[in-house]
Amino acid sequence: MSPLRPAGAGLGLRRELIPALQSRVPDAIDFFELAPENWIDLGGAWGRALRGFTERHPFVCHGLSLSLGGPAPLDEMLLAKIRQFMDAHGIALYTEHLSYCSDDGHLYDLLPIPFTEEAVHYVAARIRRAQDILERRIAIENASFYVASPIAEMDEARFVRAVLEEADCDLHLDVNNVYVNSVNHRYDPLDFIRAMP
Repeated sequence: MSPLRPAGAGLGLRRELIPALQSRVPDAIDFFELAPENWIDLGGAWGRALRGFTERHPFVCHGLSLSLGGPAPLDEMLLAKIRQFMDAHGIALYTEHLSYCSDDGHLYDLLPIPFTEEAVHYVAARIRRAQDILERRIAIENASFYVASPIAEMDEARFVRAVLEEADCDLHLDVNNVYVNSVNHRYDPLDFIRAMP
């Protein structure tokens, strides 16, 4: 597995794009991103097609359902399957949302974590555990949210920085999410970006 992480412009790999991309990947695409949950147990023609891409192009995994801030136990079985998948395809980087999306089942939305010291410790511990299972650093993505938690001891930027520091993980900065939150919660998006490491 290469320690290098993809850089440049990436494209989310969707199954419907595969036929066109098999004939030619545009030069502008430097790497692909995929949701491992959509590919882990896929075999047959789709599995072979994916292998053809991962053998020729850099990839990153962007998780959709780990629910790092959720109240349910961390899905360690899913993490073990993701690690095996990443190892099998030579993928170095896994990113996941700094939010929660499940409790007693999937909620099908990314929900905000309260910006509290307790939540920093809770989420950071789960991120460290995820990194132990995946055997690699992960990057957390700042998530968009439409309603702020009524429980907040700090602003979003300070919360994100605190989690990054305590978890000893990387940041996947989603600029669109910064903009959405800046509109919804009335703050300067450039100030938020400048506050990130």
